[in-house]
Amino acid sequence: MRRVALLDVNVLVALFDADHVHHDAAHNWFASAREHGWATTPITENGAIRILANPAYHAAALTASTTREHLAAFTRTAGHVFWPGDASLLDPDLLTPHATLTHRLVTDVYLLALAVRYEGCLATFDTSIPLSVVHGATTTHLVTLTG
Repeated sequence: MRRVALLDVNVLVALFDADHVHHDAAHNWFASAREHGWATTPITENGAIRILANPAYHAAALTASTTREHLAAFTRTAGHVFWPGDASLLDPDLLTPHATLTHRLVTDVYLLALAVRYEGCLATFDTSIPLSVVHGATTTHLVTLTG
């Protein structure tokens, strides 16, 4: 069974930025995965806008308003669903007991937990997200894209 894929911030940035090192890999993966549905959350949308509109990231960065308009148009395309950020890392049922959570993993683990909650998967380039930290997470909940 294919799952709706939650695109993490780096996947969204790679899809939008033709100069991104993983632009082609993101587009190739998305071309085959989008038919099963794809998702964004407030965190991934805001993160993509923040990065893509930052002149320190790209000399030809668009304004945040223009970037927002482009992302809004993208989310109106076929297969998109919006997942609200309706989970909390403070929920004792979200993470496994004694889960080791570092500052570098907070957002990734949260997005993985949302994917589990919505019976989807997290699509990411990050290879260091531990499944064992999130209750119910299996290999079907995480798709690691390769460049």
